[in-house]
Amino acid sequence: MHRTVFERSAPAASVVTESLRTSRAEVFWTEDAAGERYPALDSDRDVDLAIVGGGYAGLWTAIRAKERNPDARVLVLEALKVGWAASGRNGGFVEASLTHGESNGERRWPEELEQLDRLGHANLDAIEQTVARYQMKADFERTGSLSVAIEPHQVEWLEGPDALSEEHIRAEVNSPTYLAGSWDRRSTALVHPGKLAAELARVATDLGVEIVENSPVRSLDGATLRLDRGTVRAQKVALATNVFPSLLARNRLMTVPVYDYVLMTEPLTDAQLASIGWQNRQGIADLANQFHYYRLSADNRILFGGYDAIYHYGGRIRTEYEDRPQTFEKLASHFFTTFPQLEGLRFSHRWAGIIDTSTRFCAFFGTAHGGRVAYAAGFTGLGVAATRFAADVMLDKLDGLSTELTELRMVRERPLPFPPEPAASVGINLTRASLDRADHNEGRRNVLLKTLDAVGLGFDS
Repeated sequence: MHRTVFERSAPAASVVTESLRTSRAEVFWTEDAAGERYPALDSDRDVDLAIVGGGYAGLWTAIRAKERNPDARVLVLEALKVGWAASGRNGGFVEASLTHGESNGERRWPEELEQLDRLGHANLDAIEQTVARYQMKADFERTGSLSVAIEPHQVEWLEGPDALSEEHIRAEVNSPTYLAGSWDRRSTALVHPGKLAAELARVATDLGVEIVENSPVRSLDGATLRLDRGTVRAQKVALATNVFPSLLARNRLMTVPVYDYVLMTEPLTDAQLASIGWQNRQGIADLANQFHYYRLSADNRILFGGYDAIYHYGGRIRTEYEDRPQTFEKLASHFFTTFPQLEGLRFSHRWAGIIDTSTRFCAFFGTAHGGRVAYAAGFTGLGVAATRFAADVMLDKLDGLSTELTELRMVRERPLPFPPEPAASVGINLTRASLDRADHNEGRRNVLLKTLDAVGLGFDS
């Protein structure tokens, strides 16, 4: 077994401790975004379309529904606050990929790969156009992304026209851990997640959508939704509940909640920023199985997240799981291995978000109750852009349309469910241990990982 660069070049423990000493367990994005607050549902409603969930998927569905039919009565039902969960806690990477990367798509739907790539880029272009059309203040930047090799065995994975040598990748961003890299210039944009959620809600209400907060849906009967203080009778329903338990029993084992952890630094000084370069402001991810992702904010903070992916027995979701000192210490250590020249920089915020992981590593879709209810879930950490695509899929399905989107095998097929407990915990934790072992063994995958690859199952951070 080999030590990784984060073990070979770890900073002093005192550097890590001091960097976290004044950090707060708060989400920077939602703290920094001044969105509107909306009233709770207080009476019955009759609507054309009811949308359950006030995150990206629900808000995009509302906007796209009103763009299709401005006269439609559209109601968004949010259990707490718009954008408070995954939509306000992610890294802000707006990816063109609809399949969680080309290799995942090629393994599952090789005959559709070119079509899915085209649709994914068209979807990202449409998001950029929507931001411009509605003058959305969401810090949208079409920067592209860097993939970086941080171990010798990863260098050969970067062959191709976009490959960059160690000299060239370090000229872009100066980290001693970088051995090679590639720059995909058009497939990724960056956005402020909290501002994007707030602006999507603003645009939706400007178009005539009604949004209610603090209004959890207790049950679904056909297209009738029952809440604590009212009943919503809808012609159609779109379920956009992400990681939270589905109102449809058939989907209860289709996703598992996996906690992902993030640090945000204080703003870098001009001298600190000059020491690492990063003039082109790309998003960055390394090539390990347990990978890190990081990017600059508009005010030149560095968000640094990933690596640990924590599942709790029974798929439990608890507020106390969000503050995990051992993970934040690990992330801080890895940060200063990546950028030792930033020693002395402090982290201002630390938080966690929950990924709705599916066994196929990207979203799945379907309908229920005679086609009056549509759903999308299982984005597996790649939903910032894919939620807009999902909105169009759900609306096409609810309208009973046969379109390019609904005819995709990727859209028509459902993933395998996760097994019930205790098998789920055993399988997920064995897989995580195997991925960690592969990272410490020059990328060599053991029998378990090879078997999961063969049957089309995946799991990583």
